[in-house]
Amino acid sequence: MSFAAIIFDMDGLLVDSEPVWHEIETSIVEAAGGIYTDEVRELTIGRRVEEFAAIICQHYPSIADSPAEVAARLVNGMTAMPREKIKARPGADDIIRYAAEKDIPRAIASSSPQAIIEHFLSMLGWDALIPHRYSAEGMARGKPDPDVYLYAAAQIGCPPTQCLALEDSRAGTLAALAAGMTCYTIPDLSHSSLADFADINDRIYGSLHEALAEFKAKGLFS
Repeated sequence: MSFAAIIFDMDGLLVDSEPVWHEIETSIVEAAGGIYTDEVRELTIGRRVEEFAAIICQHYPSIADSPAEVAARLVNGMTAMPREKIKARPGADDIIRYAAEKDIPRAIASSSPQAIIEHFLSMLGWDALIPHRYSAEGMARGKPDPDVYLYAAAQIGCPPTQCLALEDSRAGTLAALAAGMTCYTIPDLSHSSLADFADINDRIYGSLHEALAEFKAKGLFS
């Protein structure tokens, strides 16, 4: 087995941003007098900002006049995060630099708005290393539907079946598989476990270090 391209998710995979998202999300809910439960949060993970906002408004009707208002608060909070709050996931820098050094076609396919993608990559010094960055915000459907993955593959000129997707969430894994890609799932253990993916994917890894070791051992991009 070999692949022609890598398509990365971002939040929870390359960037340890789920705790930061959780912090901002909790502040939005609590400012309106609500309690942000784990059950509600689970419904939002891996989703687009507008989908998050709709879910939040459904569960906390008094939070805002519209989902658009919640979405704006969330984006503003995330793009205002200082550098010390934005950390790379273990192994992320290594795997990105490996792909760049090998000149493997590569892209990001994220549920985050483009402004947040650009903010995080600039903060972490990766903007020149991943030249193709795509958000699901403008797509007809977000993850777990495959639209953003299909779009990313088309933009870098690789058939989906020749792309290896790297994901951390259930919604993202389902999206990559629905696109016809092979997906390596590296769960973000802050909100999930390896066992959570056993029913949808048999390629589960404990870290990006493990995934990169397999790239090298099996010559997946040679």
